[in-house]
Amino acid sequence: MRTDIFARLDREPEPPKMEIPRMSRTRLALFGGTAVFYLAIVIAVLASTWLVLIDWKVMLFRPYQQWPELHAPLDYFVVLGQRGPTAVMVAAWLGWRSWRQHTLRPLLVLGTALLLLNVTVGAVKLGLGRLGPHYATQIGSAELFAGGDIFPSGHTANAVVTWGILSYLATTPRARRHLSALSAVVALGVGLTTVYLGTHWLSDVLLGWAAGLLILLGLPWCEPLIARAEVSILSARDRLRDRLREGPRERRRPAAPVLPVTPVLPAGGPLPAMQPQRADFPADEPAHEPAGRPGPVGVQPAGLHAGSIRATLSQPRTHAVLRSERTPVTPAGSRRPPRSRPVTGG
Repeated sequence: MRTDIFARLDREPEPPKMEIPRMSRTRLALFGGTAVFYLAIVIAVLASTWLVLIDWKVMLFRPYQQWPELHAPLDYFVVLGQRGPTAVMVAAWLGWRSWRQHTLRPLLVLGTALLLLNVTVGAVKLGLGRLGPHYATQIGSAELFAGGDIFPSGHTANAVVTWGILSYLATTPRARRHLSALSAVVALGVGLTTVYLGTHWLSDVLLGWAAGLLILLGLPWCEPLIARAEVSILSARDRLRDRLREGPRERRRPAAPVLPVTPVLPAGGPLPAMQPQRADFPADEPAHEPAGRPGPVGVQPAGLHAGSIRATLSQPRTHAVLRSERTPVTPAGSRRPPRSRPVTGG
């Protein structure tokens, strides 16, 4: 049995039994309290209460000027709240977990949380349109409905959701406690860093924390949808894999041999050539078309009946001589076409 650390990197032989979080009473109470806190901040900013005055006091204090030596390292630290880099890092880790545990749930949970984050936070940002501290125009004003997009703080909400997903998906209580502490430190640090840099008001950060926490607390409601999506994706993958496996087998299958087809000849001999023959008629008698050969359209030769046609076709005929092998015969009489004359009785 392997005891080194690399043994934990091997793929598990079968999917482990994971406990999916449920919407318990404690979680439901936390969700309700966070929602009330969220609404209270929005109302306080809309009404330009004491919270807006605190925003202005912190902004005029200009922390980035009070401690300029922290500016450079905090510029790098705040990247932990940007959606693009953090989503790539966390997705890489959860992708490895999905491969190791034979499940798509970690990646689907991350995708669901980021989708909820973009919809909820983005809608409030665009709806309230608050300007940031660097673009404020009137001291003491809430700077709402002015075309901005900084309320709530996207960096803060993204840090709460992205790093909080790691604790949400933890499989052991110990790992959940450690990851919860780590995600809380990162989320608090990113929010306060945006206030230090002057890119967000303090109320923006408070609302960002509440927005991210609401998404994490509400994820158990999305678990049934995530489970159905995982079943559908895995079923589609299995069907595609079977189709790709059957394709090369069909291409490698040898083609059936083509047997020569022997024509069946009639009992009377070879098939008669369908080469028409030209009959020579005496000069004193009118020329008639051979039996079985239709004449001009609309003209019925005299004495030609359907019975005689069938009798003629049923008689065996000798093989016709090719046109190139026949001796040319000069017809006797006039070369002009015969004129139709009325047939007299007799």
